[in-house]
Amino acid sequence: MYVAVKGGEAAILATHERVAEARRGDAAVPEISVAQIREQQALACARVMNEGSLYDADLAALALKQAQGDVIEAAFLMRAYRTTLPRFGSSEPVDTAKMAIRRRVSATYKDLPGGQVLGPTYDYTHRLFDFALMDDTSSVMVGPDPTISGREGASSTTATGDARVKPEHDDLHAPLDTHMPRVPDILGAEGLMEPEIAPEGDPRPFDLTREPVSFPASRDVRLQAMARGDEGFLLGLGYSVQRGFGGNHPFVGEIRVGEVSVEFIPEELGFAVDLGEITLTECQMVNQFAGSKDVPPQFTRGYGLAFGHSERKAMSMSLVDRALKAREFGEAAEYPAQQDEFVLYHSDNVEAAGFVEHLKLPHYVDFQGELELIRRIRREREARLAAEPETLPEAAE
Repeated sequence: MYVAVKGGEAAILATHERVAEARRGDAAVPEISVAQIREQQALACARVMNEGSLYDADLAALALKQAQGDVIEAAFLMRAYRTTLPRFGSSEPVDTAKMAIRRRVSATYKDLPGGQVLGPTYDYTHRLFDFALMDDTSSVMVGPDPTISGREGASSTTATGDARVKPEHDDLHAPLDTHMPRVPDILGAEGLMEPEIAPEGDPRPFDLTREPVSFPASRDVRLQAMARGDEGFLLGLGYSVQRGFGGNHPFVGEIRVGEVSVEFIPEELGFAVDLGEITLTECQMVNQFAGSKDVPPQFTRGYGLAFGHSERKAMSMSLVDRALKAREFGEAAEYPAQQDEFVLYHSDNVEAAGFVEHLKLPHYVDFQGELELIRRIRREREARLAAEPETLPEAAE
């Protein structure tokens, strides 16, 4: 018999108070501000914006603070807020070829037209603790940061005047090249890269937040799902295709990080209005393709685009994008990363977290039914064994 749980509302209200206490931590330690999270935890904010499907660094920082740094919970907060916002329409496609470059690297060309721009990256850092960061009175960098290659700036000093003075290099002061063609475009000019052809009539992309997804899913649906998918899940799938569960061993054609303009055409105006700039990370993987009866040998592409500085996410996305194009090239789709239904249904960490975490909520009635079933089966088994004649071992001769 089902019995209503008593005192549930009071207990829930009490947990809200406990969460607030846990979030604040030791009151003797200064409270972290949303602005500090936005400026000093920008990579975490970028992940929340991606998985929350909403570009707003301030709200991402607030979500991280409210969720005590739990990225999935923060993404859930962003998505919940996103559902309350009015929708005015779709922006025009952003042109990443005109990106204001902050970082741009390629593993395919050493002398890349336009140059390599290392920018801010952990790629060449030693994975050793910098214990100076534990000092509350650590020096504050002032002036432009010359570690961003190609940007004009002087050697950094600190507020205390001593400090980690960075070496001067002439190339740090040189302006960036205004012509930075994308690597796939360079290969495409030679006819060596799979062409990107818009669908007939160039329809607006599918919106998976408003329409049900069916399978097999088109590429625009797949890219949308991965753009807001869990970074760790996509990373694992991308790793799997390189280990033999997909057969892709690509080259990084290009990764570029920077700002692009977003334009929108209001119906009442009929022309594009610049809404501002957003930071994006774009990755294009270059994959080999031996060709087929109808298609000559060429390179194929995998594509990833993510909010903020999110290289790992964009790279993982581009690896899985190419894996999901297996059927389009007549390749066998045998592995998880090549199955669109598997990828799309399981990459959404907000949905996955809800399904997993709901198991800790009350299931008293269901469990009592299972418990009674097991008890009944055991009673029937014991009665059946008791009714069977005992089998005595034969006497040894």
